[in-house]
Amino acid sequence: MPLTPLDIHNKEFSRRLRGYDEDEVNEFLDLVIKDYEAIIRENKEVQNQMLNLQEKLNHFTTIEDTLSKTIIVAQEAADEVRNNAKKEAQLIIKEAEKNADRIINESLNKSRKVSLEVEELKKQASIYRARFRTLVEAQLELLSQDGWESLDTQAKEADRELLRG
Repeated sequence: MPLTPLDIHNKEFSRRLRGYDEDEVNEFLDLVIKDYEAIIRENKEVQNQMLNLQEKLNHFTTIEDTLSKTIIVAQEAADEVRNNAKKEAQLIIKEAEKNADRIINESLNKSRKVSLEVEELKKQASIYRARFRTLVEAQLELLSQDGWESLDTQAKEADRELLRG
């Protein structure tokens, strides 16, 4: 058991002949008691400070652990977001490629249809020109026949008779 200031204060020494001066010893013991009390107070303060610092250290250690875990979780979340973004980008690219293929195929089909329609229109125009040429030639042939001249002569005679009349 450690020595206390009270133990020092209550200490009684046996007396002998030619011993130490009792007042000097008591004064010295009073100094020892004061110093010993100061050391004990200082020791308690240091222990209190140590406990406070230990609590702070524990608190900061807990914060450090929490931050480490948070960083790990954030890194994992970032990795997951990155992976999901890559997957989504690949899906978007595949969808865009499918749409591009579909648009190209539709365009090719429309182009083929337009080409067939153009060919059909060319054939119809050729047939129309041939029929029109035939009609015009038939009309020219009618105009070149003698029957038109006799009609012209008859019309002139009818005009003369009207004038005479």
